[in-house]
Amino acid sequence: MIQRLASMYDGVLSKAGCLDGLAPLLLRLYLAPVMIQAGWNKLSHFESTAEWFGNAEWGLGLPLPEVMASLAIAAEFGGGILLVVGLATRLVSIPLMITMLVAALTVHWKNGWAAIADSSSWLSDGTIFLNERVMEAGDKVERARAILQEHGNYDWLTSSGSIVVSNNGIEFAVTYFIMLLALFFMGGGKFFSLDFYIRKLLVKQNHD
Repeated sequence: MIQRLASMYDGVLSKAGCLDGLAPLLLRLYLAPVMIQAGWNKLSHFESTAEWFGNAEWGLGLPLPEVMASLAIAAEFGGGILLVVGLATRLVSIPLMITMLVAALTVHWKNGWAAIADSSSWLSDGTIFLNERVMEAGDKVERARAILQEHGNYDWLTSSGSIVVSNNGIEFAVTYFIMLLALFFMGGGKFFSLDFYIRKLLVKQNHD
C-alpha cells in the first residue's frame, strides 16, 4: 500500500515537472515592477538621490555618491527589465540582492521588522519587532480616525482600506531578498525565460 502511494506520488510529481517553470516566472513578474519602479524613481530624481547617497548626516554617507546612485539605478531598472524576459536571471539577482541588503541594513534596520506599524500583531511581542513607532501606532490610528470621523468623509476615505501607520521596517527588503535568492538558485525557469532557450541553443550547438 505504501509502495503504491509512493509510486502514485512520484507519478504526480513527474507530470507536474513540466510546469516547474511557473514558479520562477511568477517570482520574476512579481519582482520586476517593484525593481523597475524603484530604479525609475531614483533616475527621475537623480540629483537628490545622489545627494542622499552621499550625505552622512541624513543620508547613507556613501563614497562616490553619483557612481553609487548610477549603479543602484542600473541594478534596479535594468535588472527589473531583464527579470521580465528572464535573461541572465542568476547574474541579475546578485546586484539586486546586494541592493536589498544595503537598503535593509542602512535604511530600514533601525525601524525593526514590520513595514506597517501594528502594536496588536503577535510579531510586535518582542524587542526584535517592537519599537517606539510600533507602540505609538495604535494611539495615532485612533486619533486620526476620530479626526476624520468628525471633520472628513470617513467612509469614503477608508473605502479602499483601513488607516495604518507606516513603520518602514526591513520586512519588504528581506522578502525581496529571499525571492531573489530563490531565483539565483532556480534561474529563469523552463519555457518562460530567454535563459532557457539560450541554454538550449548552446547545448544543441555543442552537440553539433
